[in-house]
Amino acid sequence: MTKKRILLKLTGELFGDESRAVSLLKAKEIAEKIVKLKEKDIDLAIVIGGGNIFRGREVGAEKFDRAVADNMGMLATIINGLSLQESIEGMGVETRMLTAIEMPKVAEPFFRRKALSHLKKNRIVIFSGGTGNPFFTTDTAAVLRACEINADFILKATDVDGIYDKDPDKHKEAKMFKTISFSEVISKNLKVMDSTAFTLCRDNNIPLIVFNVKYLDKIDDILKNKIGTLVK
Repeated sequence: MTKKRILLKLTGELFGDESRAVSLLKAKEIAEKIVKLKEKDIDLAIVIGGGNIFRGREVGAEKFDRAVADNMGMLATIINGLSLQESIEGMGVETRMLTAIEMPKVAEPFFRRKALSHLKKNRIVIFSGGTGNPFFTTDTAAVLRACEINADFILKATDVDGIYDKDPDKHKEAKMFKTISFSEVISKNLKVMDSTAFTLCRDNNIPLIVFNVKYLDKIDDILKNKIGTLVK
């Protein structure tokens, strides 16, 4: 069986709790799931959001410059990346973190060849700093990196079970899609990822699976479309 290459997108909210923007306990819990996932003998790369610390797109009436806000958000993803990297390596698994914003005293700058080399050496690769440019979300960064490393799947781990026709927190009658096309997601304006990310996925023919993070250890069922929503 051919070894699968997976890009895992983690929302930043997974790294915080009620009292702290970054909870090292939460980071450790996520790291434990990721280490178990890596035992499945897959190539694994990770992109993390920064919404637990700062979310640039929520800047509105404050008249705060959007580019500056997005730069703050990208720096937040690097903080989350460091917490995850340290937690994973504390369990004896080798990682490398590559940042889109260069800060060589903290992590390696992103180069595609370097990322591919680390994956070939069976390291978990953490991509942080978004795309390195304002006006792009970490969802778009995840799809971009998936394209660059030739990923077979993008897995987006969230706090909901998949993609719904309505917000399941507000509408009890909301129905979850088991499978849906990228074009349908875009036309229905379903907000689980931004339209730029969906379009990039569609144009490069990379399947996306949206699922609840609590099932992260059930990778076989996720890839077989038994868990979550498959977008293709």
